[in-house]
Amino acid sequence: MLTSANLAAILPFPDLDPVAIWLGPVPVHWYGLAYVAGILLGWLYARRLIDNGKLWLNDTAPMTRQHLDDFILWAAIGIVLGGRIGYILFYDLGPVLNDPIRAIQINKGGMSFHGGLTGTTIAMFLFARRNKIPVWSMFDIVAAVAPIGLFFGRIANFVNGELWGRVTDVPWAMVFCSQHLVDANNGICPAGPDPRHPSQLYEAGIEGILLFLILFALCRWALALKKPGTVSGIFIIGYAFSRIFVEFFRQPDRQLGYLLETNWLTMGMVLSLPMVAIGLWAVIRAGRAATRQAA
Repeated sequence: MLTSANLAAILPFPDLDPVAIWLGPVPVHWYGLAYVAGILLGWLYARRLIDNGKLWLNDTAPMTRQHLDDFILWAAIGIVLGGRIGYILFYDLGPVLNDPIRAIQINKGGMSFHGGLTGTTIAMFLFARRNKIPVWSMFDIVAAVAPIGLFFGRIANFVNGELWGRVTDVPWAMVFCSQHLVDANNGICPAGPDPRHPSQLYEAGIEGILLFLILFALCRWALALKKPGTVSGIFIIGYAFSRIFVEFFRQPDRQLGYLLETNWLTMGMVLSLPMVAIGLWAVIRAGRAATRQAA
């Protein structure tokens, strides 16, 4: 139970219903709306990047609006399938092997960013090859808009009261316990009575807003899109470092806990470390390719 001291030291968690609206008998969840908002706003921003030829190598965008419109379906499939499969492989493989139907029970497990990134990368590669679009420029366009989707996704995590942070006594700590969460968990508050870091909001601010502003500056003012692969590499590095940082405040997945008998190393950190090396390689490769072309 919460004590009076706890109540005085924490911020109230908003009692928001995970269902945004009902369309007759069909519930429309905030999480689904977050995906729609992220893809729609990302698509609009990507169109503006494509329309501005001065941002691109040889002052010509590598793809058309029609290409971008066609790619939306590919991206959605890559995000959803990759995210779900990645979550199962990285975080929930044992329970799914024991109960295969769990693989489609999203309420018993969510999506993995690393899996979604892998699925989207495969979709981008196949789409670019099919439509004769330079692969690295395709990667750059998606990387530039990806933080928009990350922002809305983390906000949806917060609304759902999931992926909460570690126990803390900071003034902005929250007890992730609302009436909707209690009702959905048989009268039990899933995060317990302790105040915790609102780590979902940390991720929304760093992975979403801050990373978007960095990539925006690179595209608009540093003209990084003229060096295909630079924006992709910076995005991967930026996400990896932000995820590793937030993992120090985020509660690890219950079925995995901390790794290697530590009280700090998590699966999110392990999966993010190789991304730093991949991102550095992409940036270096882009610089060398630009130097060769200039020569």
